Amino acid sequence: MTKKLLFTALLTLSMVFGFSQTKEELQAQKAEKQAEADAAQAEADALQAQIDALPGWRIGAFGTIGGSLSNFNNWYAQGAPNNSSGNIGFTVNGYANLIQEKFFWRNALTTNLNWTKLDNEDIDTDSDDFEPTTDVFNISSLYGRNITKKLAASALAEYRTTILDNFNDPGYLDVGIGVTWTPIQNLIVVVHPLNYNFVFADNDAVFESSLGAKIVADYTRQIGAINFKTNLSAFQSYEDGDLSNWTWTNSFSYTLWKMIGVGFDFGLRNNKQEALNFALAQFDGNGDTPTFDNVDNDLQSYWTFGLSYKF
Repeated sequence: MTKKLLFTALLTLSMVFGFSQTKEELQAQKAEKQAEADAAQAEADALQAQIDALPGWRIGAFGTIGGSLSNFNNWYAQGAPNNSSGNIGFTVNGYANLIQEKFFWRNALTTNLNWTKLDNEDIDTDSDDFEPTTDVFNISSLYGRNITKKLAASALAEYRTTILDNFNDPGYLDVGIGVTWTPIQNLIVVVHPLNYNFVFADNDAVFESSLGAKIVADYTRQIGAINFKTNLSAFQSYEDGDLSNWTWTNSFSYTLWKMIGVGFDFGLRNNKQEALNFALAQFDGNGDTPTFDNVDNDLQSYWTFGLSYKF
């Protein structure tokens, strides 16, 4: 019995030792393959950097799609037992950039659209349609002549509005000249001290065009399966601070399989003219009439999370 126990123990130890050796060998092989993959990726990144430095067009786009639909019948635990609801939204970030040795022409499109539906089927007073809730549209064109490798004299035209509801009411068109700084690849900083902010709106008493300075900072990059874009667009009026505004938008997507992944978008905006226009539309005559001096200029924001598709 003692010999059998000793033999079993030795056999078990030899199996454990053999397994341990095999695991170490596999880990060594994995480390070797990983080193080879890292070296290959570094070479690929270097080649891509050389490609990006060549003159010519760079065209691309990525976006996020999010949505949900639901329907309840006789679900008595909730206040509206018979209802149908849904949420559909998408974002698109596209660019078409012409890069030459002496000049560049950068064009960008950013849009975020969202519709929401909540239909209580037991009443006729609510809407059974998808109503627009998020509505962002921005298009810009930047032309520059290189002064140095990182600095250029430039001209910018940027237009932003809503397209689902109140198209061009308000709408903003910035046109100006100045300089564009490119401190690192993929980062563009525009400083235009001479810029006119055209504002289009039905309410001329609130919305007013003015002369001012335009600052834009944009960073767009793809790292493997990750696409990222952040854009800050600000206008500082020389005539009145109440006419100034800024918008900061961010888009992130991670490709999981082929061209499909997950995406997240969020944006912030500060615009006192829009805040006053909304307050006047909601004013019922009670209390003080909203003005630039007493309006609550709350920070505007939105976010979207859902599936993403790389175009």
